[in-house]
Amino acid sequence: MQRQTRNGCMVAGTGCEEAVQSSLNARMDNRFATAFVIACVLSLISTIYMAASIGTDFWYEYRSPGQENSSDLNKSIWEEFNTDEADEKTYNDALFRYNGTVGLWRRCITMPKNTHWYTPSERTESFDVVTKCMSFTLNEQFMEKFVDPGNHNSGIDLLRTYLWRCQFLLPFVSLGLMCFGALIGLCACICRSLYPTIATGILHLLAGLCTLGSVSCYVAGIELLHQKLELPENVYGEFGWSFCLACVSAPLQFMASALFIWAAHTNRKEYTLMKAYRVA
Repeated sequence: MQRQTRNGCMVAGTGCEEAVQSSLNARMDNRFATAFVIACVLSLISTIYMAASIGTDFWYEYRSPGQENSSDLNKSIWEEFNTDEADEKTYNDALFRYNGTVGLWRRCITMPKNTHWYTPSERTESFDVVTKCMSFTLNEQFMEKFVDPGNHNSGIDLLRTYLWRCQFLLPFVSLGLMCFGALIGLCACICRSLYPTIATGILHLLAGLCTLGSVSCYVAGIELLHQKLELPENVYGEFGWSFCLACVSAPLQFMASALFIWAAHTNRKEYTLMKAYRVA
C-alpha cells in the first residue's frame, strides 16, 4: 500500500506536493496568527496600563490619622506647597501630614475645605476636605537632590538625583518604544509578513526593561527618601494603584515580546525548510 501511495504521489507529481504544502501552510498560519493576536492584545493592555500609570497621581500614598483643622496653619502649608520654589523637605512634610499622594508629574494633598474664612471652635471628627495638587516643573524633575533634604549646603546626593530622573524618563521611553513597535507591527500586517514583527518583539523587550527599571528606581528612591526623612508617628505610606499598573505592565510587555519574537523566528525557519523541501 505504501508503494502504491508513493507511486500515486509520484504520478500525481506537482498536485501531491501542492496538497501537502497547502496543509502545512494552513497549520503554520493558524499557529502564528493566534500567537500574533495574543501578543497584540497583551501589547494593547500593557500600553493602556502604562499610559494610565504615567497620567495618574497614585504611585505612592501617605496615610495620617488626623488633620489639623486650623485656618492659619493650612493656609501657610498650602502656600509653601504651592510654590515652584518649594524644596523637597517642604512639600514632603505636607505630604506626610495631609494624606499626600505622589505621581510622576504631580503631588497632591487633602486639606480641610474651609481654610481661609472659617475656623470652627471645636474639632469635629469629620469635615469637608478638598484635594489640591501641584505639578512638578521640568526644573524640579531634573533638580539635584541633596544629602540632607532641604539643606542646600549638605552636598548633592547623586544616587537619589539619578534615580529620580530615571523614574521620570524611563516610563516615557517605554511608552514610546511600544508605540513604535505597534507601528512596525501594523506595517507587517499590511505587507502580510510576520518577519518584521521580530523588531516589534525586540522593542517590546526593551520597553519591558525600561518599565522594570522605572519601577525599581522608584522603589529605591522612596526607600532612600524615607531614610533621610523619617515618617511622623502614626503616619504610614504604601505604594498606590498607579505604581501597581506599572508593575503589571512590565510582565505583559515581556510576554508580548516573547510571542512576537517566537512567531517571527519560527515562521522564518519553517518557511526556509518549506523552500528547501520544494527545491528538493
